[in-house]
Amino acid sequence: MTTTLKDRLTADMRAALKARDELTTSTLRMALAAVGVAEVAGKAKRELTDDEVLAVLAKESKKRTEAAQAFADAGRADQAAKERAEEEVLARYLPKQLSDAEIAELVTRVVQSGDFSGKGAMGQAMKAVQAEAAGRADGAKLAAEVRRQLGGA
Repeated sequence: MTTTLKDRLTADMRAALKARDELTTSTLRMALAAVGVAEVAGKAKRELTDDEVLAVLAKESKKRTEAAQAFADAGRADQAAKERAEEEVLARYLPKQLSDAEIAELVTRVVQSGDFSGKGAMGQAMKAVQAEAAGRADGAKLAAEVRRQLGGA
């Protein structure tokens, strides 16, 4: 029997609970709650696939990033540090993020292979780039790079 990502999150949460690691325990509890909410969204409860669980974790990680930035801007360094720590816990379960150079190379390859040019092709180019990146890069970074490359075309 293969273990799913949700099973791994649950097992890791139990291990953190036994080790009295409060940060990891609370972060994984929050992540599992978000997965549970996603499972019951819609007409009937269903089991999420690993890709859908990854999407939920990516969304939660992004929330932590944005919250940390907001707290830092408001001068609440202690709360910002807590949000960053939670983001690091979630990052253990996410695929490795692409660097800026890797994003530029990926966008260049997709734009050339799809023969996209001009600002009008932004939508189609973004769809192709996001399919290729598959959750390994932030959408805002991808959009900025696509806009930069199509703007120069």
